[in-house]
Amino acid sequence: QVQLVESGGGLVQAGGSLRLSCAASGLTFSIYGMGWFRQAPGKEREFVAAISRSAGSIYYADSVKGRFVISRDNAETKMFLQMNSLKPEDTAVYYCAAPQYAHTTPLSLRDYKYWGQGTQVTVTS
Repeated sequence: QVQLVESGGGLVQAGGSLRLSCAASGLTFSIYGMGWFRQAPGKEREFVAAISRSAGSIYYADSVKGRFVISRDNAETKMFLQMNSLKPEDTAVYYCAAPQYAHTTPLSLRDYKYWGQGTQVTVTS
């Protein structure tokens, strides 16, 4: 079965950086677009970034554009999220996700079928 495992979360001061990783198994990773989402306490889960199967197309939420960088390594079946210039409002549980259909890179949460367990990111002021 499909398994997505996030790692790399933690506690960081505002202005700092973290690098999240997502290790995927149970799917042909190289033919799936992938996405990062986050959910802050009391808020709905929201889109952060997405990357197409070959990394030819990349998308960011406006709130993270210019600060976060999404990437992937198809040989290692991993996806990454480099988070720079972190702000307290970036505090959330971060999830990696794979869509229901291969060869797609959706931006909507409802189009993603497979989810990791999440990793906590806490940014202090």
